[in-house]
Amino acid sequence: MTRLALQHGAVNLAQGMPDFSAPEPLKEAAQRAIAEDFNQYAITWGAKPFREAIAAKYRRWYGLEVDPEREITVCCGSTEGMVASLLAVVDPGDEVVIFEPFYENYGPDAHLSGAAPRWVKLHPPEWAFDPEELRRAFTPRTKAIIVNTPNNPTGKVFSREELEFIAALCCEFDALAITDEIYEHILYDGARHIPLMTLPGMRERCILVNSLSKTYSVTGWRVGWVLAAPDLTDSIRKVHDFLTVGAAAPLQQAGVVALSLPEEFYEQLARDYQARRDLLVAELEAAGFVCHRPRGAYYVMTEISTFGFPDDVAFVRHLVERVGVAAVPGSSFFADPRDGSRMVRFCFPKKYETLKEAGARLRKHL
Repeated sequence: MTRLALQHGAVNLAQGMPDFSAPEPLKEAAQRAIAEDFNQYAITWGAKPFREAIAAKYRRWYGLEVDPEREITVCCGSTEGMVASLLAVVDPGDEVVIFEPFYENYGPDAHLSGAAPRWVKLHPPEWAFDPEELRRAFTPRTKAIIVNTPNNPTGKVFSREELEFIAALCCEFDALAITDEIYEHILYDGARHIPLMTLPGMRERCILVNSLSKTYSVTGWRVGWVLAAPDLTDSIRKVHDFLTVGAAAPLQQAGVVALSLPEEFYEQLARDYQARRDLLVAELEAAGFVCHRPRGAYYVMTEISTFGFPDDVAFVRHLVERVGVAAVPGSSFFADPRDGSRMVRFCFPKKYETLKEAGARLRKHL
C-alpha cells in the first residue's frame, strides 16, 4: 500500500510509520555514536550499556527485575524478535494460538517455525475474546500463545482479567506466552498496559518482545529486544545469532538515551497520539465510516459496508487510486480473508495537517 500511495500521490494512512521527526536527543545520540566510532559489531545479543538500560526501564516502569546478562537479547526490531523466539521454542507439529484480527507477521512466523496456528476471534466493538473459545484452542500440542497488547490492528488493550485468564491457561497446559508489547506507551482514555510477564506464574514462561520503533518514532532503526528466562534466552540468542548476528551498534548506543528519557516524554507521547486519534476518528466518521475507537496503539479499524463496494480490496484500491488516501484492507488481518472483507484499517502516526488532508479528500470523493 505504501508503494501504491507513492505511485498515486496518495496520503499514506496504511503503513504504521510517522511522517514527523524522531526526538532530537535520539538523533543527536545516534550521530554522536557514529562520530565516536561505535561502528563495528556489538556483542551479538546486544551491547552491554543498552541491555542495562533495558533492564533499568523495566525495573522503573513495572517493578520487573531482568538480568541483562542472561535474560535480554537485542535484535533487529520486534519483527525479528518474534520470529527468533518462535524458531527457538517451537517444534514442527506444535500449535500456536493467535488472536485475530492479527498483525500480519504472526501467521507466517508460525508457519516458518513449523507450527500450526490455532485462531481465536476478537469480537468487535470491544474486541473481546470468548473465554470458552480460547480454552478450546488450547490442546496438549499447544506450545505458545501470541498476545499483542496494545493491539495492532484493533487498538485493544487487554485487561488484567483477560491476561489472568490467558496466564491460567498457559499454566494449565504448560504453554508459553509470547507477548508483543511494542505499543506499551501509546494508551488512551485511562487504559493501562500490564506486561503478562508480571502476572503470577508467568515470569518463567513468558517471552516479551519490544522495540524502539513505535515509542520513539524510529521505525527504520530496527532495534528491538526480547526478555525471557535464561533457558529460553539461551535458545533465542542462538537463533538470533544465525538470523542477523546483531543490531546496529551506533543505534544501540542511542537507545540508551531513548530508554532514559523522563516520564514527561511518555505522558506527552500519549497526549499527542490521543489528539491524533480523535482527529482521525472525527474525519473518518464525517466521511461515512463506522469506526471502532482504539484504546491503544495508533490504528483505527473501520466498517465499510455502507459504501457499496464488493470487498475491502476493491475499496482500498478505489481509495488509493481515486480518492488519494491509502489504507490497509481488513482481510490481511484474518486467516480467512472473508472475515475481514468489510473492514479497513487506517493509521494515525502522522502530522495533524496530514490527517486533515486525508479527511478532506475522503469527504470530497466518497
